[in-house]
Formats: sequence, structure tokens, C-alpha cells
Amino acid sequence: MQPWAAPRASAPVRATVELPGSKSLTNRLLLLAALADSPSRVVRPLRARDTDLMADALRVLGARIVDDGPDLAITPARQLRAGNVDTGLAGTVMRFVPPIAALADGPVTFDGDEYARERPMTTMVDGLRQAGVEVDDGGTGRLPFTIHGRGAVPGGLVQIDASASSQFVSGLLLAGARYDKGIEVIHTGADRVPSQPHVDMTLAVLRAAGVDATAPEPGVWRVAPGPIAGGSRVVEPDLSNAAPFLAAALVTGGTVRVPGWPARTTQPGDELRPLLAAMGADVRLTANRLTVAGRGVIRGIDVDLRDVSELATVIAVLAALAESPSQLRGLGHMRGHETDRLAALFAELTALGGDVVEHPDALTITPAPLHGGRWRAYADHRMATAGAVLGLAVDGVQIDDIGATTKTLPDFPGMWSTMLAG
Repeated sequence: MQPWAAPRASAPVRATVELPGSKSLTNRLLLLAALADSPSRVVRPLRARDTDLMADALRVLGARIVDDGPDLAITPARQLRAGNVDTGLAGTVMRFVPPIAALADGPVTFDGDEYARERPMTTMVDGLRQAGVEVDDGGTGRLPFTIHGRGAVPGGLVQIDASASSQFVSGLLLAGARYDKGIEVIHTGADRVPSQPHVDMTLAVLRAAGVDATAPEPGVWRVAPGPIAGGSRVVEPDLSNAAPFLAAALVTGGTVRVPGWPARTTQPGDELRPLLAAMGADVRLTANRLTVAGRGVIRGIDVDLRDVSELATVIAVLAALAESPSQLRGLGHMRGHETDRLAALFAELTALGGDVVEHPDALTITPAPLHGGRWRAYADHRMATAGAVLGLAVDGVQIDDIGATTKTLPDFPGMWSTMLAG
């Protein structure tokens, strides 16, 4: 693969960026549609690698998912079936699909990309076993593994330490209405579950489908057994994917507008508004359009990103370009993402002249003169887009795998070039 030369901005960016649909919402809606009591339509879904992998996994299990113009039409299977699921590197596939595969009438085997086999799955395997599911993982707690479906799952109380990922909670909740006793998930870890807004999103899509889904107290979630309604569901733009484009406004002192930004949302990406404002941007949300304008300076920030760690890669690059030091905290669980993002950010920023201290749960970033060179993406879409942001201000940044961005953005290089062209 040829490295991608990240373009240096020659002038302040002034652009309107149309975002594709949310990956997180698309995959949750697809999964619920596959379990529903009647056909469904997902309107304006994201079409990218992660959502393609989810659709293909659900097709393996027996759901019928077809294109209907820009939308997807889903007919649920009467009985989920055995098969082999390719998770790729999609956390939502490897952690959301196994709980429904337990409802299949035979074994379902899961495997994925090379990096996927390094991602922790012990919490999911343990939770499924508590719910009465037989899982054969060879004692590794990682891919590949096989779910031995028997057509039904007892469910009930599940106690897990979900400190590594909120996806373990969401995966169990999404399947819970189809379990005999529903599901009650109790988080047992000392630290709160990271990315809590994603659990809130899961509860919201369940309720929209008529499911009794509650969070009676912190760290406890319940889904009652019962029907799942089909119907039409609209996917919001992916707000987290706005991060590199909005960051371009700060880096170049320009203005970027994103139409369709919801006034209210469960997406963690909405936290870009206060984060970018704290780093020096002028941020305005009016009539469902977000406008971010740079003021020619980037301020350092001291912030806990535990709930919004998917924004941390771009925030770290902005911190490296700021005029004062930054402390990015609450990031320990990022070591189990597509790659160890803390180690990756430390390695790549340091290699290009950055002054970064890596802590177990945080990064301390002190601005220093940066230079060009290779930026490794580690097959991680968010590392790749962060490198593009850096390239706006630093000559000669070469990203080794810009293709990783297809995970959530089908044509990131094209969108980036269009933005720079105004």
C-alpha cells in the first residue's frame, strides 16, 4: 500500500461538510431489526465497512437485508440459524452479534481480522455463560470462538466488569428482550463504564422499538422479555466522524459547517461542541447546523475523555499543535480499541517531534516543534484521520494506511480534498 500524503492547508478552510450516517446507530438499528416481530426500514444508514460487516453477519444468521434506494429494508428471520461470522475489526459486530447468535438453532463461529484477535472478549464470554449460553473459546477469551446456539437463552442476572468497554453492556441489552427472562446487567468494576453515552444510545433505540429497557441505578440496566417492534428508523449523521473536519477549522483558522446536527442526541460526538470551544474555537449550533470557526490559536486542555474516548485521537493532535500543555485523562480502556491508542498516539507524535508522556490512563502533551514523516495508522480509522489533521499544519506527513478510514467513512480522502477546496 502506498502512503497517503496528508495535504498541508495553504489557507484557512472554509467548507460545508455533509456527514454520512452514524455507525453506532446504524449497527444498533440493524441488529434490532433482525430480531423484530415485523419488517423494518433503516433510513439513511451508514454504508461503510463496519456496517457492511454487521449486515453480512445478520444475513449469515438468516435475516434478509436488501438495498431499497438509499435505505435498507430488513425482514427478520423466523428462526436464527448456524453459520460463520466475519467480524472484521468491528467491535460492534464482535460484541453485539454473539448475544443474538445464542438464539440460533446451531453453532455460530466468530473470527475476524488479525488485530481483532487481540481485542479483549473475556467479559462478553463470561456474561454469555452467566446467561446460560455455551461458548467455546479455547480458554483464550478472544477470537475465534463458537457460540453453541440452542434456539433460546435463559437470560436473567449477569454480573460483569465492563470497565474495558461499554459494548459488553450494550451487546447483552440489545439481545435481552428475546431471552426467556430478559436480562439484568450489573457492572461490578470499581471504575464506571466508559463511553456511557453509547449505553444511553442503546437504551434509547430499545425504547423506540417498544422494549422495556431501564437503568434503575448507576451501573445497573434491565431489559424485560417481550416484543420488538419493526418500523422505520432514521439514522442521524455520525457526529464523531465530524471530529477531523471540525478540527480543521481550529488548525487553519477557518470555518467548517456541518448540516443536520441534531439539537438533542445520545451520540458522544456531540461533546465536540464544548471540547472545541474549550480549545479556542467559536462554536455555534443554529437550526440543526453546527458551525465551528478557528480563531488562529489552539489552547491546551485538561479533560477527562472517558465517556468520549472516540474523540481522543483528534483531540490529542490538536493538543500537540496547541500553545499550552494538555492533560487527556480517562483513556485506559482505549488500549483495547482497534489498537492500543494510547501507545499509538505516544509513538506517532513522539516520532514526529512531539513531547508526549504516556501514563496508564492518560496522555500529557506539551507543544513542541513537529516535523514530517510516516504516521502509522495501525489499521485504525481514528488514528488515520488524526494523522490527516496533523498534516494540515505539518509538511510531509505520510499516512501508511489511509484505507483504514473505510471502516466508518467510505471516501475520507475525497471528503478531505473537497473540504480543502472549499
